[in-house]
Amino acid sequence: MDIALVLFFVFAAFWGVMTIQSRISQADRRVARVERKLDLVIDHLGLNAQDPRMGEVEALVRNDKKIQAIKVYREITGVGLKEAKDAVDRLG
Repeated sequence: MDIALVLFFVFAAFWGVMTIQSRISQADRRVARVERKLDLVIDHLGLNAQDPRMGEVEALVRNDKKIQAIKVYREITGVGLKEAKDAVDRLG
């Protein structure tokens, strides 16, 4: 009986963690969609939402320091590695 109770609590805790992870994942996907839409709206309106440090990224690209440019771009924007690499490639 005691083992059954312990197993029940372990299963309940596992189920709770999995549910929370699923909800976090869903929220992350929703936020990413909203950010993409907001970027499109900003581009469409011609607003300049560029960080002042983007000049540093451009200088690094000009000096053939792509890896450092990608690192700085990620710090500025918070995007993933692939997105940062693609953006730096477009600059160079």
